[in-house]
Amino acid sequence: MTTATVAAPPSTRKASPEAGAAHTPAPTVTDPALVRRAVKAAALGNAMEWFDFGVYSYIAVTLGKVFFPSGNPTAQLLSTFGAFAAAFLVRPLGGMVFGPLGDRVGRQKVLALTMIMMAAGTFAIGLIPSYAAIGVGAPILLLAARLVQGFSTGGEYAGASTFIAEYAPDKRRGFLGSWLEFGTLAGYIGGAGLVTLMTALLSSDDLLSWGWRIPFLIAGPMGIIGLYLRMRLEETPAFAAEVAKAESERPKVPLREMVTGQWRALLLCVGLVLVFNVTDYMLLSYMPSYLTSELGYDATHGLVVVLGVMVLMMIVQPFAGALTDRVGRRPVIAAGCAGFLVLSVPALLLIRDGGLLAVAVGMGALGLLLVCFTAAMPSALPALFPTRVRYGSLSIGFNVSVSLFGGTTPLVVTALIGATGDMMMPAYYMMAAAVIGGFAVWRMAESAGRPLPGSAPSLEAEAAGTHRENA
Repeated sequence: MTTATVAAPPSTRKASPEAGAAHTPAPTVTDPALVRRAVKAAALGNAMEWFDFGVYSYIAVTLGKVFFPSGNPTAQLLSTFGAFAAAFLVRPLGGMVFGPLGDRVGRQKVLALTMIMMAAGTFAIGLIPSYAAIGVGAPILLLAARLVQGFSTGGEYAGASTFIAEYAPDKRRGFLGSWLEFGTLAGYIGGAGLVTLMTALLSSDDLLSWGWRIPFLIAGPMGIIGLYLRMRLEETPAFAAEVAKAESERPKVPLREMVTGQWRALLLCVGLVLVFNVTDYMLLSYMPSYLTSELGYDATHGLVVVLGVMVLMMIVQPFAGALTDRVGRRPVIAAGCAGFLVLSVPALLLIRDGGLLAVAVGMGALGLLLVCFTAAMPSALPALFPTRVRYGSLSIGFNVSVSLFGGTTPLVVTALIGATGDMMMPAYYMMAAAVIGGFAVWRMAESAGRPLPGSAPSLEAEAAGTHRENA
């Protein structure tokens, strides 16, 4: 058997030879330029994923007419969101494949592969003939493309958040991690904004016949750019150090160990991701259709309101991320849970019964509460698991929770409103998620300013110089 020695990347070096004498490992010093490149490449992949979600959610009514002809608009919308939710059912499978692979061969290689698959799946949707052209084959092909997307995204968020967390200095992990969700919002705004512009400029017939394809076809060039950026990255210092410790080929961690050996952390992960994603998909994926289909708002005006909320979230996002480095992840996440528990009903009453200004205020309040999660989760979730199983365990916990609770949110809430006639169901659903998330926050440990489990302390170059002077 050939022994492979893996060297740490140039961005990784020991801050002090004398530190090795201590019981704690010597700090890892990261090059700020490489950290910025890593954050940009990871965030772009997340933007690619959410560009598709933004397009799919905002053009759901049109897609229902193209792929699921029916005389009942609610049935069309349910069918479209059903295909949307189906992709989430295979996300755990993708997580079980890409997560362990990322812990074995490296984060960078797997993130490049998921980028290729995401772009290909989205691009393929833009090429599918309509139901009128090929009949039942059209929704089948749409479902197949969504399954490819879902399988690839099973390794995307956990890998991207792990990649940033393992590159980031301990004291800035919250701020740097928050840019991952900044990419999410940018991608969503790009997709939703493009659909909004097309809705305003194109006639209904043009949008239905060919216009809906344009946003999906744009994914091809975006994927090529993202792949280029990711291929230029080095492996994370934490993973390189883990491989170096083995002094041979990277040992395979059994899938069973990633689950049963981390079951407490996995339960916390599921609870945190549940409140994060139920509120996220409720606000960003479901609300555009809720405003149009359930409340009867003009499509363009409803879309513009949600876009404005996302722009507000983008502005606040980095500041909230920096706040988690100062006060901790737990207080920020707990504030978000408490806010959704108390304000979901008042906010939805404003959205449901008020004018356009009231809708904007209600949506804005929910958006600011959501920032508590988008700013803290990218740094809090990777800190639940040790380096050797971080990608795999986080992929499993994250995707199981998203599949069961997050991605199904539009479908479940639409069905609940149809069954009960109660237009307040979105508020009740968010409140239930907030209770579960609050319990998870209560049980989690604070990770702000501390090394990731199984990793050495991580410092920036300037901070490392101060560390040597004080040693």
